[in-house]
Amino acid sequence: MPRQVDHVSRRRLIAEAVCDLADERGLEGVTLRDVAARAQVSMGAVQRCFRTKEEMLVFALGHIGERIIERVRARLVGSPAQSAGTALGHAATEISLLREEHRAEARVWLAFLAQAAVSEALAKTLKANYATLQEAFTRLISEAGEGADYVVPPDPQREARTLLALADGLTAHVLIGHLTPQEAHDVLHAHLVRLWEQQVRPPRATLNLPNGPDAR
Repeated sequence: MPRQVDHVSRRRLIAEAVCDLADERGLEGVTLRDVAARAQVSMGAVQRCFRTKEEMLVFALGHIGERIIERVRARLVGSPAQSAGTALGHAATEISLLREEHRAEARVWLAFLAQAAVSEALAKTLKANYATLQEAFTRLISEAGEGADYVVPPDPQREARTLLALADGLTAHVLIGHLTPQEAHDVLHAHLVRLWEQQVRPPRATLNLPNGPDAR
């Protein structure tokens, strides 16, 4: 009897190979043949999983997005007693990919982001990932402001969009060496503090970020 192939696991294995190659060479250096060699599967196996290179890249991008979103969810679930403001800070730090162990993932994420500007399929996947994160951030900002005495009430959705854009920008600035991870973390922390301090009369929303990008 022929051996059954776990197509889900194989697709994920291929996605990891795509990410490894994209980190080393950029997306322009990712070929089906090299992906097959890196994943240690045949070209035929890759082509049975993905009809085109673009389909393979879309799946790999979704794979990275799922990992990031799952880490954010884990941070939120891991400390259910934390305030919404603190949870927002932890989640924002997570998606900024400032930690050393996430540096390769950050390079790949930004490579996909650049390619999405000319690929409708990649752009569609990215927009879905951002929509999920924006929804989570909007909810946390709304919860953090509940019961606060606002001078100027924030627009949770607008602030969530701003935070997502800031996170991506800080990731890029760290990768090119314009900012250190700690400097980027300080910018993120200052933005979140100002979000509450400029709009809320005491008592203010509680916000406690880690001391740096590598803090847990």
